[in-house]
Amino acid sequence: MKAPVISRALAVVAALVALHAAAQPLCRQALALGLDVSGSVDSREYRLQLDGLATALGDPDVTAALLAQPGLPVRLAVYEWSEPGDERLVLPWTDINTPADIAFVQTRLNTTQRADMGPSTGIGSALRTGFALLAQQDSCWVRTLDISGDGKGNTGQLPQDVTNMPPGVTVNALVIGVDGSVTATNRNLQIGELTAYYKTNVLRGPDAFVETALSFDAYAEAMRRKLLRELATIVLGDITLQ
Repeated sequence: MKAPVISRALAVVAALVALHAAAQPLCRQALALGLDVSGSVDSREYRLQLDGLATALGDPDVTAALLAQPGLPVRLAVYEWSEPGDERLVLPWTDINTPADIAFVQTRLNTTQRADMGPSTGIGSALRTGFALLAQQDSCWVRTLDISGDGKGNTGQLPQDVTNMPPGVTVNALVIGVDGSVTATNRNLQIGELTAYYKTNVLRGPDAFVETALSFDAYAEAMRRKLLRELATIVLGDITLQ
């Protein structure tokens, strides 16, 4: 007498699994980008960061990498972060299937205006926000979090103590140097120290890496290099692996 009940239960489970699969189509890579908008980032640098990301996405080689596998899109999300509790989603998860999708993301970035957010730098909170976003994308083959920043964490949970990372996620970073008015020697020392900090405390995953921009003026080119490295593919027969 219990067999029909079990069968119905299994049917319900199967239906739920099917609904989840329908709601979460496969994607090649989920890429969440967290942009530092703390007090050390002025209004000009803010625009260089968002517009620089838009420019990098429009680079022909980046566009080709994004569109390399029709039917298996890269899925992008972009958020801003400063101190704990001040995180803002600029671009919700968006599948990149066509050049029009890239143009949509570029327009969103180019037209986003700065919000009123706290001055301090909560990298731990930025990581938690990125991990929560990537936890929504368990149907993607690869899940990557990018954290851009021009300084060390100085408030909230230490980045090395954040533990809510979903399995298999990689955390990369883009370190931005101080304003170009300083001497080259001082700038290189600052970038070297900040790069070491991110390598020790922020990066996760065996292939994680840090890209560097000498200043916000160099952000677009540094982002282009980073995206090309992250989106690089290896083709084996009919299967593309990241």
